[in-house]
Amino acid sequence: MLLCLDVGNTHIVGGLFGGDKLLFRFRYATNQIGTADQFGIFLRSILGTNNIAYEKIAVVALSSVVPGCNYTIRHAISQYFPAAEYFILQAGVKTGINIKYKNPGEVGADLIAGAIGGVEAFPDKNLVIIDLGTATTLAAVSRKRDFLGGVIMPGMRLAMESLKSNTAKLMEVDIEVPETYLGQSTRECIQRGLYFGHLGAMREIIAGYRKELFAGEDVTVVGTGGFSQLFRDEKVFDIILPDLVLQGVRLAYVNSKAAQARQQA
Repeated sequence: MLLCLDVGNTHIVGGLFGGDKLLFRFRYATNQIGTADQFGIFLRSILGTNNIAYEKIAVVALSSVVPGCNYTIRHAISQYFPAAEYFILQAGVKTGINIKYKNPGEVGADLIAGAIGGVEAFPDKNLVIIDLGTATTLAAVSRKRDFLGGVIMPGMRLAMESLKSNTAKLMEVDIEVPETYLGQSTRECIQRGLYFGHLGAMREIIAGYRKELFAGEDVTVVGTGGFSQLFRDEKVFDIILPDLVLQGVRLAYVNSKAAQARQQA
């Protein structure tokens, strides 16, 4: 079995795969990772809760945008899953995606994983992959599997926390779908600014990509990440794939092993 971990700034999202089937998924607060022992015990515990013996884990595959967590996780895996192979998605790994960034080493592992998952789900399609998490990212991937680049902007919760932290009277609010455009209290105004500001930005950037990158060709817009479901009725996305990045981490490992096998043949 393959245990995939997507380490983000807010959550570590995990998923256990049997072949290409996702058996279950879980979340763990990134800032609560603690020691290698604490995280290793948690992983064994979550597996046990789902009636999976830890000895069945053959591979642990990692995508991380929090370098400070990587050593702790690697140590936890070596201590609590000693028989498991450890794989980390990073620059230089052969994934089947052509990185067209000015500096390919700068591309976040989560963006690469999302691109891998996207091209597997929609082969030979131009893609815009929108991941709404701590940050909101809009990545453009061509039908030739070229990762062209993207946009990074503050996510909805991060934007809300910035307003709260940097002003005297603005407060934390629930992030939800507003019923109207007009807010009639400070709380309502913040909620509408967060929601419609994000909605407008996504629509504008998608339209710009269509014109600038894809020259009128068909484009499939894929949503993922914790806040993507808020916009499910706005016709921004052609499809929402909540587990896109986890699938991408799994495929990154599979593709990397296949590339190694070809080199050795």
